[in-house]
Amino acid sequence: MTYEELIDRLDPSVYRSLRQSIELGKWPDGRKLTPEQREISLEAVIYYENLHNIPEKERVGYLDRGSKAGTACDPSVQRNQGNGDVDPDQFVEVKS
Repeated sequence: MTYEELIDRLDPSVYRSLRQSIELGKWPDGRKLTPEQREISLEAVIYYENLHNIPEKERVGYLDRGSKAGTACDPSVQRNQGNGDVDPDQFVEVKS
């Protein structure tokens, strides 16, 4: 059996258990996950989510950018560096 076949046949309850273990950093019996166990479990969960078309908002590690999406606060937005043009309206003066 290949890794792909194993993940394809993975029971949803096992997926949820792995996901919870990653989130909590411990197995259901209370034992702490080692860094290697966490890495392997995370790879399996990500592969499962991709294979089973889990919606992006429900995937492990999803960050809701909300109203910041597409703004300068969004790390996926490219910033112009070094052109020297500064928009003075982007700054707010705070007085104490």
